[in-house]
Amino acid sequence: MSDLPRKAVARTAKLAALPLGFAGRTALGLGKRIGGRPAELIAAELQQRTAEQLFVTLGQLKGGAMKLGQALSVFESALPEQVAGPYRAALTKLQEAAPPMPVKSVHAALAERLGKDWRDLFEEFDDRPAAAASIGQVHRAVWHDGREVAVKVQYPGAGEALLSDLTQLGRFARLLGPLVPGMDIKPLITELRDRVSEELDYGLEARAQAAHAREFAGDADVTVPDVVHHTDQVLVTEWLEGVPLSEVIADGTQEQRDRAGQLLARFLFSGATRTGLLHADPHPGNFRLLTGDAPDGPPERWRLGVLDFGTVDRLPQGLPPEIGTVLRLTLEGEAEAVHELLREEGFVKPEIELDPGAVLDYLLPIIEPAQVEEFTFTRDWMRAQATRIADPRSPAYQLARQLNLPPAYLLIHRVTTSTIGVLCQLGATVRLRDEMEAWVPGFAAESRSQETPA
Repeated sequence: MSDLPRKAVARTAKLAALPLGFAGRTALGLGKRIGGRPAELIAAELQQRTAEQLFVTLGQLKGGAMKLGQALSVFESALPEQVAGPYRAALTKLQEAAPPMPVKSVHAALAERLGKDWRDLFEEFDDRPAAAASIGQVHRAVWHDGREVAVKVQYPGAGEALLSDLTQLGRFARLLGPLVPGMDIKPLITELRDRVSEELDYGLEARAQAAHAREFAGDADVTVPDVVHHTDQVLVTEWLEGVPLSEVIADGTQEQRDRAGQLLARFLFSGATRTGLLHADPHPGNFRLLTGDAPDGPPERWRLGVLDFGTVDRLPQGLPPEIGTVLRLTLEGEAEAVHELLREEGFVKPEIELDPGAVLDYLLPIIEPAQVEEFTFTRDWMRAQATRIADPRSPAYQLARQLNLPPAYLLIHRVTTSTIGVLCQLGATVRLRDEMEAWVPGFAAESRSQETPA
């Protein structure tokens, strides 16, 4: 990996250059404003240049830098089109690829973790990586029993790099805020850092994936590859063939987009109920659209393949019923009841006084997709929501600053928001309410009475 900044000093220097570059561009923008250029034009230009530098830098690094890039990439649909357009391709690369480990390093890692006779475990092993992620890369191989498999090998020193990057990124998270309006990036970085130890342990990932593979075995809509073998830093699973969701986003048909979006929403809500685990890394690189022997057949036969269970939220009782109850009460216009339940759950702190009607006005646009029989997720809709919450002149902005996100809901919130970001990237038309009625406790029975008769 001679072309990668492996040493801590080099990594830190690259990351530290990000806020310095931002500060320099801000100073340049001030000079242009004095010179008479419109403030809105300058702000968009600064945002675009900062975004380009951020994703170029993150794309050159593994560890926490790439992890943050992947987490941010699902929010590109919230950015103004003139900003999002030029580097959308760079974000896709972050989801699917990174510079590979040298072959010699891969072989050394496998010998250390599987034993010096590791080759005996495989009939074939492709030295070329098939995919790369933030802490490891995947090789295609054939297991000794003839099964095609994916072999995920953790990068040497990945843990140290991950922690170091996220610590460094956390120091200037505030400066990255303008890239994704309405999103506080610092808690995202903190939460990613808190999950490092789990993601580094491939034994935990193997157990989470195996639980999903058992539950979804034979499922008509969702496929999870079985775990074949694992150590703490090597994970061997069955190979999953399919179209990466990033490719569907780039040039999929509308039928592919709609089917992928419907299945993604179904998996988000049903997975936690069926397994007690919430897949917590929903960026497009972790999903495949499986058309199998029916690429030209009815979309109902297409399935969603799900990969990478390194980050999960453990919810033994499934999704908290309070989520469904709040959503249902909001749709029913029960402002006082919504406010009271949010206070009970810690979303409104005891010392904060809020107008229940204002809380309802804040929530309704966000849950619009659950209000109708089917909803088309678009980048324009996502940008409108982000702008509404990010504009200091907006009542939504003022109210959002007074709300609290309890720790128990942090990962659920991030997964839901990220999934909505992917749906907007897909431009998918989804029957979201159907999935919520089927799988979200507290939402179903009463909400059916709200349907408009045919």
